[in-house]
Amino acid sequence: MKKILFLMTLCLSVFSFGQALNGAKIEFKKETHDYGNVKYGANGTCTFEFTNTGNAPLIISEAKGSCGCTVPSWPKEPIAPGAKGTLTVKYDTKRPGPIAKSVTITSNATNEPNKVVRIKGNVGPAPEGDSPVNNAGPKAN
Repeated sequence: MKKILFLMTLCLSVFSFGQALNGAKIEFKKETHDYGNVKYGANGTCTFEFTNTGNAPLIISEAKGSCGCTVPSWPKEPIAPGAKGTLTVKYDTKRPGPIAKSVTITSNATNEPNKVVRIKGNVGPAPEGDSPVNNAGPKAN
């Protein structure tokens, strides 16, 4: 009885391992984009290129920024095995100071169904009179 149970467990393990090798797989060219020092109000768009290295179509169901200032867009159609795709991230550079944000990609990838990519950098100060904090108008005396 123990031998039969052992053989069944072994077969199930081998079958599960084989299933993990099949399916879509997502591989990013880079996982972090460094804006470096950018000017206030500059273009905050960057791209992350990825490849489906699996043997089934890759379907990205969602990409979500860590806050409202980080807006991702992604291909809505399936990515064929061996094909490349691009995730575009738009960061609102009218927020002076350090950038440390992430985007979580949800897909059917067998290797990383919830993949996180990151953006970093620093946005320079707002020009005189264009402060995002104090735009309530002139001060009362």
